[in-house]
Amino acid sequence: MATHFTLRVMLSTDCVKVKEIIDLSFSRFMGFFAYHSVQEEGQVLVCEVQEAVAGFAKLTEFQISGGKYGCILWIAVHPDFRRKGVASVLSLVGINRLKLNGAKAVFASTQRRNASALAVLGRNGFRRIGFLELRRLFGWRVFQFYRDIWLAPGEIVLMHD
Repeated sequence: MATHFTLRVMLSTDCVKVKEIIDLSFSRFMGFFAYHSVQEEGQVLVCEVQEAVAGFAKLTEFQISGGKYGCILWIAVHPDFRRKGVASVLSLVGINRLKLNGAKAVFASTQRRNASALAVLGRNGFRRIGFLELRRLFGWRVFQFYRDIWLAPGEIVLMHD
């Protein structure tokens, strides 16, 4: 049976459920940043399955060298809803929203050992991008880019052009 997804912008009433998903999905250290990030500027999408918040994605936009770019900062899915396509739907809708709003490219980052995130992002058109390619794209503003996407130690950057 196919799973029915409803995607919408996060409401203040979703904060408790999103915090629960963060606690179940990230280390305490990364969870601290994820929770603060979803409360800051930018859009947070939530995915509902059977009227329950099953996952979320934090989207942000930034400008470098006159170009507009987007980033999916966080994607997390409640353990009860993993492997049902929730992360994929959040990723695809996030990419579409950011590009419809003028992003030249959409970025994401994840821990190098996060095989699930790498698989979902890869299936949805993201490719790994290294420092040299980012430097060719942004020049020395590459460090502004790293700041804008909240790159953490041990993470790799992926790009959807």
